[in-house]
Amino acid sequence: MDLKEIMAINLRRLRHEQDLTQEELAARAELSMRYVGLIERARVSASVSVLGRLAAALNVGPLLIRPPQR
Repeated sequence: MDLKEIMAINLRRLRHEQDLTQEELAARAELSMRYVGLIERARVSASVSVLGRLAAALNVGPLLIRPPQR
């Protein structure tokens, strides 16, 4: 599993845990909903600055790139 896939899994899990839609997360992170969707599907690699914005919007540290717990 590459880092894009790990980030996609973690981002989607955290968003669901907080009961947020992609649109709500995108608004909090000041990103487009389409871009958040592409990240969640591992279609694009997010920059470090975007990673920071998503982590801040979810009130978490940069754990989005940590392999998911099995």
